[in-house]
Amino acid sequence: MRRTEHESEQLSGTVTGQLGQLGQLERELQSQRQFVSDTAHELRTPIAGLRVQLEEAQLHPEQSSLPNVLARALSDVDRLERIVSDLLLLARLGAGALPAREKVDLAELVETEVSRRVVDRIAVRLRLERETIIDAVGVQIGRVLTNLLDNAQLHAERTVEIEVCRNGDCAELAVTDDGEGVAEADRERIFKRFTRLAAGRSRDTGGTGLGLAIARDIARAHHGTLRAEASTGGGARFVLRLPLA
Repeated sequence: MRRTEHESEQLSGTVTGQLGQLGQLERELQSQRQFVSDTAHELRTPIAGLRVQLEEAQLHPEQSSLPNVLARALSDVDRLERIVSDLLLLARLGAGALPAREKVDLAELVETEVSRRVVDRIAVRLRLERETIIDAVGVQIGRVLTNLLDNAQLHAERTVEIEVCRNGDCAELAVTDDGEGVAEADRERIFKRFTRLAAGRSRDTGGTGLGLAIARDIARAHHGTLRAEASTGGGARFVLRLPLA
């Protein structure tokens, strides 16, 4: 029996849809493979360093200072712990495991988080609009701010600024620095896991390469967005936008 033109179109549409789904699954599988490969690489580096230090101390105990060996070994263990903790947080966010939300004043949260920081090399300037209320997991939004501030402190020359305001039905939190900025071509790439731009690698202070990826995943879990933009001062500007309560 010959198919009608309508039946042929339906069949063609079904096949096209199935091919599209297969393509999407293949892309997701490739992404997972790349993530596993990147994770293995990031974990291998501190493990290799730890092994070398311990083997040298074992082979040449008379030339090794135990306090120095232990200090370097603990530094590598700390890095491993940070990577594993960040990976677990990403896994929980990916599974939609978001704790109960509460009303959070974004301006108050910023003041609290900034007051807790005691090692910043550049004083943070604040421009805060009061009563900017969101429904959120406060500790997770605090983590976003911490990650953005750590990034700003790493790259800034003289200025780091945080601004909180209301814009329509959204709350905005912007962290700005006067560093080298982020090229437009890299403004999406920097949110990929384990991505470090050349400038970031040259100033690497032991980060996991997951900070911005975690920040964006938290933003999305709160039905918001996180974007990198150009700063009017020539540096980088990261803007978190969340629905107002």
